[in-house]
Amino acid sequence: MSLSLRVLAPDKSVFDGDAEEVILPSTTGLLGILPGHISMVTAIDIGVLRVRINGNWDSIALMGGFAEVESNDVTVLVNGAELGTSINTSEAEKEFETAQNELNQLEGQNNSTQKLKAQESYNKARARLQATKSL
Repeated sequence: MSLSLRVLAPDKSVFDGDAEEVILPSTTGLLGILPGHISMVTAIDIGVLRVRINGNWDSIALMGGFAEVESNDVTVLVNGAELGTSINTSEAEKEFETAQNELNQLEGQNNSTQKLKAQESYNKARARLQATKSL
């Protein structure tokens, strides 16, 4: 028995196939999905979706959205997504360093609009970098 996983962004279908296991970055923490999981809907945070196919783990960077699990079908609707294998690691590392430096410069400010934007950029850059790394 396997799961059917679909990851959809507004501009493309990022993944559509069978999986043995899925780990979602929900807003309340990591959520593991195996065949036979109870039906549910959850909010997705900026982070990395891990999917196990034929015993191997692949990663997809997610930029927030929602996921629905029903009858071994997992549908993930997100604002943006990239397969970890399609992300340039050196570019992702540079983006992460830049975002981290920008966030560090705003450390003393209390939830200013600029700091919130910097935090979101940092989270996205971190997710993209993490997706390039294997489990």
